[in-house]
Amino acid sequence: MSELTGLARLASGAIPYPFSHVRELLSPFPPGIEPVIDLTLGEPREAMPPHIAETISAAQARFANYPPIRGTDELRLAIASWIERRFCLGPGQKVGIDPETEILPCNGSREGLFYACLPAVGRKPLPDGKRPAVLMCNPYYAAYIGAALATNAEPVYLNATEETGHLPDLEALSAETKLLERTCALYLCSPANPQGAVARPEYIARALELARRYDFMLFFDECYSEIYSGAAPVGALAIAAATAARFRNLVVFNSLSKRSNLPGLRSGFMAGDGKFLSSLATIRNLIGPQMPGPTQVASAAIWAEEQHVIANRLAYRKKYDICDEVLGTRYGYARPAGGFFLWLNLSQFGGGIDASVTLWQRAGVKVLPGAYLAQTGRDGINPGADYVRVALVQSPETIRQALLRMVEVFA
Repeated sequence: MSELTGLARLASGAIPYPFSHVRELLSPFPPGIEPVIDLTLGEPREAMPPHIAETISAAQARFANYPPIRGTDELRLAIASWIERRFCLGPGQKVGIDPETEILPCNGSREGLFYACLPAVGRKPLPDGKRPAVLMCNPYYAAYIGAALATNAEPVYLNATEETGHLPDLEALSAETKLLERTCALYLCSPANPQGAVARPEYIARALELARRYDFMLFFDECYSEIYSGAAPVGALAIAAATAARFRNLVVFNSLSKRSNLPGLRSGFMAGDGKFLSSLATIRNLIGPQMPGPTQVASAAIWAEEQHVIANRLAYRKKYDICDEVLGTRYGYARPAGGFFLWLNLSQFGGGIDASVTLWQRAGVKVLPGAYLAQTGRDGINPGADYVRVALVQSPETIRQALLRMVEVFA
């Protein structure tokens, strides 16, 4: 029997959702200590920005109307203004961003990351017999592989390891001309989930140069861009804005889920290549869901407010202070440049899967095996196999207790 590919593989369940996978892994075993501490799901729990409920309530009459699929003028303008403030575009710079053509709101970045693959594969004709390829950082976000399989493209996993700075090796990729010629999209994430690595300007410029040389779309996932320990991560739009081609071949994705602790609002955006976004908007108009009108009103207000974001960053820094104190350099820990995950190497304790079971059975701490966030790459290695991901979304006291339990178990 031939190996399942594309839609058949997706429909067969051959790619399990990581959180369902870990539930199945741990379900046969009782937790060793109560209360259980769950550090698997990256669901922010810091304070939401004020007046969300009031803003939505004041706009509730908009529930009676079909909302515009491209978003309201007010929302696109609020997003454009935030981008220009955050990434130093617009007034005083050579180029800003056009809210009319270069921004497309979506229901969270996941929806955008998935739908964007449809026109990315459709826009690039290939010779008969050539299968389109969709490249992605490995570990990856589930939407990347879902999009590749749904378009019947070949998912190609670019291992991001300690040796490569936890980002794919673009110089090695540049030598694979046959692969790049059939590549339709490359998914990158910075700050990386789960490693927290931040792409340097020259790295982004190199990825963009490859996208333009081989005419594929660079999809740059920046949903953790506002959670960082030192300098603010450089955005791909800022790098592209300095080039003659502006945003051609580039779309960035962001949302209010992590920035503003609103994963349930389902509000995000895509920004960049106006021609590509026009094609994507046409597809979404056929099959995509609109963002509800009151959500659009609230989202515009939230993108305009920054104080809660600063407070959010400070809260995560305090949690990382606890990690520094309790972990030191254990398990290869070093404070990541961005994001809110720990990526801990537990190879000396049997690898991520065995260590996750041990932590659950002996300490009542639930973490996510790194192998569930990655696939075996072309080198035969799953880059997540030795690791576990720990989400720092609980209270500082709970995180301290979980890490102390971990250290005691693996002493």
